[in-house]
Amino acid sequence: MEHFDLVVIGSGPAGEKGAAQAAYFGKRVAIIERATHVGGAGINTGTLPSKTLRETALYFSGLRQRGLYGIDYSLRENLTVADLMHRKEIVIQNEWRIISANLAWHNIQLINGEASLRDAHTVVVKSAEGERELSADVILIATGSSPLHPGGILFDHEYIYDSDDILHMDRIPKSMVVIGGGVIGTEYASVFTALGVEVTLVEPRGRILAFVDSEIVTSLTEHLEMIGLKFLYNDKMTRIEAHNGRVCMELQSGSTHEFDIALIASGRHSNVQGLGLEEAGVKLGDRGLVIVNEKYQTSVPNIYAAGDVIGFPALASTSMEQARVAMVHAFDLHYKEKVSSVLPLAVYSIPEISAVGLTEDECEERNIAYLVGRASFENSARGQITGATNGMIKLIFAPEDKRLLGAHIIGEQASELIHIAMHAITRKETIDVFIEAVYNYPTLSDSYKYAAYDGLGRLREWLQNRKQ
Repeated sequence: MEHFDLVVIGSGPAGEKGAAQAAYFGKRVAIIERATHVGGAGINTGTLPSKTLRETALYFSGLRQRGLYGIDYSLRENLTVADLMHRKEIVIQNEWRIISANLAWHNIQLINGEASLRDAHTVVVKSAEGERELSADVILIATGSSPLHPGGILFDHEYIYDSDDILHMDRIPKSMVVIGGGVIGTEYASVFTALGVEVTLVEPRGRILAFVDSEIVTSLTEHLEMIGLKFLYNDKMTRIEAHNGRVCMELQSGSTHEFDIALIASGRHSNVQGLGLEEAGVKLGDRGLVIVNEKYQTSVPNIYAAGDVIGFPALASTSMEQARVAMVHAFDLHYKEKVSSVLPLAVYSIPEISAVGLTEDECEERNIAYLVGRASFENSARGQITGATNGMIKLIFAPEDKRLLGAHIIGEQASELIHIAMHAITRKETIDVFIEAVYNYPTLSDSYKYAAYDGLGRLREWLQNRKQ
């Protein structure tokens, strides 16, 4: 039996970075991956493929050109899925190369096969070559998650898809229904709408993206409706099936609808099947979530878990940091001992949105006093130059001391711009930091300055009203 300081199960963002963190400090590490390629869902089926498709959709649809020059044109006739996916394959292959090089540089042994735990220190790997046993001081579970398949729905991968296989369809449909208005559903609905597909999104609640600031969601919804996306709110899909080359859907309201294809985006569940975690003493929660403490340690002290397999926030960015913190704790390294409490989020819809800190809704729910400053990209020289005029930066701050509480952005480059606000919130800065800063001109970044000026104007009004 071969012995390692650390055995990692899964080579996605959490697995790779956790393995590299331990190896950097001289630990002997092995990663077990059951798929043909490294990278997990983030590289192969989820994050990068969907974001690459988004860029392709923007290119082929001419949406950016419409904003810039008023050009409006239809997609090229007979455009195929292969046309759209060509760039995706290049991006993925480059990521495979980068991850493999990182593992090699850290002398991490990559083992292909299906892993399971015999006990808290023994991992069994089954592959075409046979069975192999590894012993480990520490084990990191980083197996990610998969789309949840609600009962009663036949996912035939021809007419009814989940978010993993939607990119493998052999045609571009004329019509499509998306079930679920979370991140995945919203992203794909906007992308396929940009490609000229007639998309209907069904969401049981009264809005999409329940965790995003209401004003930003309203702006996003209005834009998506403008480019053709149809929303069905406060209704629930009760039956869906493929019949005679079409997808037939029934709603709780009693209405029926037909589409070329359907995407079911009803959440995800942890990939823990067959791992033998419970037999080894690891406690699991709903949908297979591995239960961990603040150091990502499971109920078995030498077994850790990070990434999608432990649930919210289930982002590639946080998964990497969770795994690093876990390994620092496991090997008593006194290096990176916690994940930042200030976490940015991004939804790569069209247009994209990004946020950090408190929303207006949260401030009202918690009775936190706040004011808002806004700046539109329409008033930005860079916005006019690039055609990115349908965006906005929104700052939420405390009127008593001007401390920044939250920032919310809609528009192109939102996911990049949000990091400026993230650092300000992390350092407990006031909105004055944006006024004092000097930004390149012309840029969208200098919209922070004008959002802060707008906020100061509202603060002046607030102070005057307070005196009266």
